[in-house]
Amino acid sequence: MTKKEGGSSARSAFFLLIPVLFLLGWFMLPSFDLSPSQTRAAGGGQTKFQRIPTQFIAALGDPGATSGSGAQSWGLWPLDPGPRGVELTNYKRLKEAGGVAPARWKFDGADWWLEEHGLIMEQPTFPLPPGKYLVTGRREVTAVLTIHPADRNGDRRWELDKGATLYDVTHLACRSARYTPAAVGGSCSPANAQKTAFPVAPGGAMPPVEGCTKQDYAVLIVIGVGMED
Repeated sequence: MTKKEGGSSARSAFFLLIPVLFLLGWFMLPSFDLSPSQTRAAGGGQTKFQRIPTQFIAALGDPGATSGSGAQSWGLWPLDPGPRGVELTNYKRLKEAGGVAPARWKFDGADWWLEEHGLIMEQPTFPLPPGKYLVTGRREVTAVLTIHPADRNGDRRWELDKGATLYDVTHLACRSARYTPAAVGGSCSPANAQKTAFPVAPGGAMPPVEGCTKQDYAVLIVIGVGMED
């Protein structure tokens, strides 16, 4: 009986081990292939997409467009800026710390960002490097975003595959805006932001701030980057 129970236990452990190994293999895969509609010829080969920790693109453009120019004005947050943000109520403390946030990013009083909950965010990195990005709005569409190198005038074109629009791959729950002084030498301070304007509804416009020029950005979630064969 003991031997039989031991054999049964071994079989149970074996069958429990199978899904564990499967999950480990899934998460440890360095790259993955997409459907034929999401692959692109690259010198006779194909573009594969490597899984990466989630990143975020700050994008400008017509929401209904599938391609366009001006991607030199797009930025990238390699880390989720939300959890690294500073609440508006803590702005005075941020100033007292010399503009250095607890997450160690530096606040720029002449060029600062807010997100949908009223958190002061670090700036994204500009410009978004050329390449291919697997992007999604975490709704229905995932598409390949291609950022082309700058032309001789410094303009960078962008395009989405599968007929996807910029709106299709925008994460509506993530709202972001850039605030700069409305007048040269003028004051543009988070202290003037109306805290009652937050949170901003998904897809909504970020609130204006007195003394500031506001630029809303669409936020795209990046889940993979292209790796040329």
